Amino acid sequence: MSAAPDYAIEAKGIVRRYGGFAALGGVDIAVPPGEIRGLIGPNGAGKSTLIDVLSGRNTHWSGSVQVFGQDIGPMSVQQRRGIGLARSFQRTNIFPGLSVREQLEIAARSAEVQNVDEVLRELGLAHLARRIAADISYGDQRRLDLALALIGRPRILLLDEPAAGLSMAESLALAQHLKELVSRWKVTVLLVEHDMEVVFSICDRITVLALGKVLAEGTPDEVRNMPEVVTAYLGTSAMETMEEHA
Repeated sequence: MSAAPDYAIEAKGIVRRYGGFAALGGVDIAVPPGEIRGLIGPNGAGKSTLIDVLSGRNTHWSGSVQVFGQDIGPMSVQQRRGIGLARSFQRTNIFPGLSVREQLEIAARSAEVQNVDEVLRELGLAHLARRIAADISYGDQRRLDLALALIGRPRILLLDEPAAGLSMAESLALAQHLKELVSRWKVTVLLVEHDMEVVFSICDRITVLALGKVLAEGTPDEVRNMPEVVTAYLGTSAMETMEEHA
């Protein structure tokens, strides 16, 4: 019997160029099963581009990507979803004119797994199941976006700023709910998030991108104490926020 892969998702030498500009200049990242990995960096660092490459939405890149030891480079978005790789979006990817349940059922048909009621319950959306998505609060719309990604019980979640636009209290509540849920479901998470309170409260390790390259990687405590990270990205105000959660 072969040994289990060391990493749920592993990318090596990822390069993505736009003309002469390298949005990603040879990025390596490897996330073990069950880990919540934060991916942070200044605007333009390449975070969303990397998520797009991993999810299959960006197709003009070089390097290699494996999921549990399987090469997924040639796979489409749908094929990657089929092997358990799901993502959410910085801007909600919901259908405003459909009810909460209707769009989850569409996603379930596509995933060929019927766990709509489970996801509604887990994300606290059961009481809104018949409501049209455009009529629910923005916070609930963000939960719905996450619910769409959780249909089919994916093995890996790529989350692009799931707390964007939420209040501090809403962000922290969503983060803690997410941490508890992925622990029970044994999901691996790669989380892009600007809210440092969210990142440092739930992530096991953090990878820092700057100018399309990996600047640093470590535990929250290690990253918090790296001068190059503070200089390149975090700054005084972010550092003060982190120190409050030390």
